[in-house]
Parts: sequence; structure tokens; C-alpha cells
Amino acid sequence: MPEVKKIATRESYGNALAELGKLHEDVIVLDADLAGATKTGTFKKAFPERFIDCGIAEGNMMGVAAGIATTGKVPFASSFAMFAAGRAFEQVRNSIGYPKNNVKIGATHAGISVGEDGATHQCNEDIALMRTIPGMVVISPSDDVEAKAAVFAAYEHQGPVYMRFGRLAVPVINDNPDYKFEIGKGIVLREGRDVTIVATGLEVSESLEAAEKLAADGIDAKVINIHTIKPLDEELIVAAAKETGKVVTVEEHSVIGGLGSAVCDVLCEKCPTPVLKIGVQDVFGESGPAKELIKKYGLDADSIYEKVKGFVK
Repeated sequence: MPEVKKIATRESYGNALAELGKLHEDVIVLDADLAGATKTGTFKKAFPERFIDCGIAEGNMMGVAAGIATTGKVPFASSFAMFAAGRAFEQVRNSIGYPKNNVKIGATHAGISVGEDGATHQCNEDIALMRTIPGMVVISPSDDVEAKAAVFAAYEHQGPVYMRFGRLAVPVINDNPDYKFEIGKGIVLREGRDVTIVATGLEVSESLEAAEKLAADGIDAKVINIHTIKPLDEELIVAAAKETGKVVTVEEHSVIGGLGSAVCDVLCEKCPTPVLKIGVQDVFGESGPAKELIKKYGLDADSIYEKVKGFVK
């Protein structure tokens, strides 16, 4: 079998910003002294006059971005998820969300796959935080293709957008001519009748692999890629629940407040269905190689396979 191409979605973010900058002169990129890590340095190199390094002052950066947005420019404010969603939460809520300013937040290094940086930097709470802000769009792309598409879609969307990117290189799974990205629309990647696996971010490729393992055991799993957690594709989720009768959510995020919670919110109201939430189980992470951490915290394909198998049986 040919080797699957892998790229970190933070790299995709940097590349997409540079491409976007060529097409639109109103794109302004801000960073908080992390341009090398967030990959906004790619944009900085191409358009230094449209790049602002705000220093290690993420709250101030969000305020600056909000101010720039009022001039008609489209700012992309970038930092690690822990700082973009966590440290700057008040400013994101009050300066961006409340006045509905047209700011795009590029949050890299999200989730347990930050690896060696450890628990302080492994943000497993950002989706929960951003979901609570009225009007905030929350996107968690699964690969390079989707991450780039998300950046372009975020630019076209009028209003605040939070985009979640990762440090770890992940398989490219959406490189097909039929692929179409639309904010608020999930994508069925695999049909199935026994159980629905709803995944986001790097867990989409892990879930597809788990579905193949389940198929070998005679379990037919439907796999849905939910790149937009807010607004959620409620129609697709409800239809899948009615079709298969059981739903499993998989995310590299706390099981509290993330994709699993969003799916449960919809199903308990519109189609009560047994749901298994796979994610970080209300614990902090730890320092270690990303792939080993994903396995230890039960987020790899083998762990998903075992959990779904037990849930279905």
C-alpha cells in the first residue's frame, strides 16, 4: 500500500493564510510571539506589513483584533489553544463575541497531542469554552485539506470564528475531487447500519481505521466527520441516530462540553438514543510523545474499536 501523506493542521493553517493573503488585501494576521509554532510566520514572510506580533499578551491581541475588525479588515488572531481560548477568554467573549466582531481565531496546539509540552499546554477544554459564546462558530478540521478549506470558509463567514488546529502530523483523508467544505454541515465518510461514530479533528482518521477493524468483526459502523461543532449539523446527527440506533462520539477533547456534549444536547431533545462519549475523561494530560498519549488516553484506533465493540455488543 502507498504511504499515506501526513501533515499537521497547524502547518495547513499557516499555508492557507499565505494563500488567502494573496487573494485578499484585507487579511491581517496577529500572533502572540509564537509565529514559528503557529506557522503564521509563513504569512509574515510574504506580507510583513500585514502581520502584527502582539507579544506574550493574548488578551490584548484579541482586543487589537476586535479593533481592527471594526475598520473592515479581517483579522486572524493566532496562538496556542490554551492561550487563545483559555487565557484570553474574557476578551474573546466581551470584545469579539458580544459585539459580533468579524474576528477569526486560529488556535493551534490543541488537545492531548501537544505531547511533551504537558498538561499546562494540552488544552482539552477549548471547544467547551468557545461553544458557550453566543454566535461563535467552532471548527475542528480533520486534516490538511479540511483545515485549508476551513480558513477560506472562515474568511467568507461574517462573524467570529474559532478554528482548532493540531501539532501532530495527521493523515490526509479528504483529498478527493468530491470533497466540499461547508460550515455547519457534517460529512458521511462511511455508511453503516449497526452504530454511528461521530468524530472530529484528528479522531476522524482514527475512527475510520476503527470502523475497518469493526467490519472484520461483522459490525457495520457509519462514520461521520463533524468539522463544525457549532453550528452542529443536527439534521444529519438525528437521521444517523434513527438509522443505527446507537451513537459514539470521538474527540481529542474533554468529554465534558465538547462534541459529545453537543451531540447529546441534540439527541436528548430530538431523538433519545444511547450515546457513548470517547474523549479525555475529566482528567489533565501529561508530558510524553503525542502518539503514546493518544493511545494511553484511549483515543487511538484500537481503543476506539474495543470501546465501540463493547458498546454495540
